[in-house]
Amino acid sequence: MLIKAGCGSLFHLYFFMELNDLGFKEKLTKTEPDFAFRRTIDITPEFLKKHGIKGLILDVDNTLTTHDNPVPAEGIREWLDNMKNNGIKLIIVSNNHPDRVRPFAEPLGLDFVCDSGKPLKKGYIQAMTKMGLTNKETAAVGDQLFTDIWGAVFAGVTAIYVKPMELEGKHKRFIRFKRVMEKPFLPKRFIKP
Repeated sequence: MLIKAGCGSLFHLYFFMELNDLGFKEKLTKTEPDFAFRRTIDITPEFLKKHGIKGLILDVDNTLTTHDNPVPAEGIREWLDNMKNNGIKLIIVSNNHPDRVRPFAEPLGLDFVCDSGKPLKKGYIQAMTKMGLTNKETAAVGDQLFTDIWGAVFAGVTAIYVKPMELEGKHKRFIRFKRVMEKPFLPKRFIKP
């Protein structure tokens, strides 16, 4: 088998290695999250504790704020404080670069993992190590099935889907393409707050 050199081919090699860990067909077809909420702020500490979850891995864009927005969406700051006050550990895992994530995370007092390579599990594993939690005690929250949810599946953590806060602009063509591709697999039922 011929493998081209370069970052893209390395990403694909790692992606397929991770698929083989659990079984190619099982991982590739598991796009259904464990739970689905309409909004991030609908997830409660009581719900998490009921399911044995002690820590959350959080996506940034369209989960905690809109794309490229340095300010948390309405209600997110209070939601984060409520989670912390209830003993839920929080960390951001993002495919964005540090110059996007750091100015968002630091004012909120959140640790983060950048350039995580989602859906690969390496960023999730780094996050669990930083939180001192196992995969059974951790859930990942995100708005994209083929990055956030697949990443959660590959890492063996509880997958929580939230609807995106807004649709991406035309300059985000790849994300818009993924949105079209994931449409048939999106959850139809959501947990009510």
